[in-house]
Amino acid sequence: MRDGGGHPFAVRLCIPAKPEYITLGRLALTGLSRLRPVSEDTLADLKLALTEACTNSVRHAYDDGDGVVEILYELHDDRLVVEVTDTGEGFHNGAQGAPDAGDELVEGGLGIALIRAVADELDIEERNGGGSRLRFVKRLGG
Repeated sequence: MRDGGGHPFAVRLCIPAKPEYITLGRLALTGLSRLRPVSEDTLADLKLALTEACTNSVRHAYDDGDGVVEILYELHDDRLVVEVTDTGEGFHNGAQGAPDAGDELVEGGLGIALIRAVADELDIEERNGGGSRLRFVKRLGG
């Protein structure tokens, strides 16, 4: 999928870092799936991965509950790239700032494992200036 300038079709959504707004990210994903149809199972997996990524930011990034979670969707011909960023606390353990395998087994720590299971690629890092960036890629069949 390309926009008029030959770039991947992209949508950027900024939501308050509150659980009730995560649904908006899921709705945007559903809308994108109408531009590049995917199976119901793939869409369900993508919604799960997105929910887990956003939930990590909402739950862990901001101590006072005030903040923003930004979701960037890039729809390419062969893949969907989703990037979830915040400017909160960030990750403080593991290489590249990502939780290691042992950290996934603590209470509430299965979100990263779920995203890894659903996505074809996953990258988690601390952002310069603070916060976290979680990016996952799902290849879309022809």
